[in-house]
Amino acid sequence: MRVDLFDFDLPEDRIALRPAVPRDSARLLVVNPPALSDHSVRDLPALLAPGDCLVFNDTRVIPAALNGVRIRDGITAKVAFNLVERLDAGSWRAFARPAKRLLAQDRILFGLGPQHETYLTATVAARGEAGLVDLAFDRSGPALDAAIAAIGVMPLPPYIALKRPPEPSDKTDYQTMFATRDGAVAAPTAGLHFTPELMGSLAARGITHQTLTLHVGAGTFLPMKADTTAEHRMHAEWGEISAQTASALNAVKANGGRIVAVGTTSARLLESAARDTGLIQAFAAETAIFITPGVRFKAVDALITNFHLPRSTLFMLVSAFSGLATMKSAYAHAIAQHYRFYSYGDACLLFPHASSPAEASP
Repeated sequence: MRVDLFDFDLPEDRIALRPAVPRDSARLLVVNPPALSDHSVRDLPALLAPGDCLVFNDTRVIPAALNGVRIRDGITAKVAFNLVERLDAGSWRAFARPAKRLLAQDRILFGLGPQHETYLTATVAARGEAGLVDLAFDRSGPALDAAIAAIGVMPLPPYIALKRPPEPSDKTDYQTMFATRDGAVAAPTAGLHFTPELMGSLAARGITHQTLTLHVGAGTFLPMKADTTAEHRMHAEWGEISAQTASALNAVKANGGRIVAVGTTSARLLESAARDTGLIQAFAAETAIFITPGVRFKAVDALITNFHLPRSTLFMLVSAFSGLATMKSAYAHAIAQHYRFYSYGDACLLFPHASSPAEASP
């Protein structure tokens, strides 16, 4: 399919720079093709049914944005980095800004200044394309993790970071209440809307929940450069579904309940782990599943997700789930009704459209 089919115009003022307070006060657009209706996230207990099961991503975002100083021949220059992929115990791949200031073997110092008691040094081991560099740090394993935690800040998406600097509140705002397993460099943002109070209301309604892990990579923000979906190479992310979780989700299905994926990350991992029959298996591996219109969903019955970027793989996924025409209509409605978009924005509750069977390829 042509990528430009997934384009739309979004006014700049629709991009949310901070989350709703409290989190579950965010708006919720229910898309039950072809019908649209306006609600609040707090309405979820009434919008779902007893026996349904919400599936959350329990990944935890690490403070992957680092500010450094390049030193070369006694000359210094400031460079910012966003860690995107761990290569080994002591090395990370990162986006550098501006990357043109860096050469292989440059030395970088991080955490300098009176506000930092911990600092790091790294060497540029290699330069790649599109601003990517490989950094070899002077420590590894838990010692490196601790230093990054002390020095780094939350890696806000570019559509927020270019409009305002990180704030102390982002340390909690950009983390879901389920976050327990370090490894993501971007938040599974649909989970940001949930609060203990909302979870209590859902449980009282007879709606259960399970967790899985997909460590979200920065590839989720990369623009598609291909002209067609067939030409696009999807980024890989590591995920895990335990045998106990898989068994519990299969029991939900067997008892007539629905699996409600909270976020596209949960949906992608569930579909990666599902057999053609819909049976969910335990999973512990990388997935590069790319879901576009025509793909048949095997495990997910409903999807809660935020509003996504135009021409993005995530907008393609929701279009595969509820239909491209339906989602274009839904987004047009959301824009007209002043819904807030992207990571700190409002949410959708999506139900599937009828479509011909197709397979998703991991």
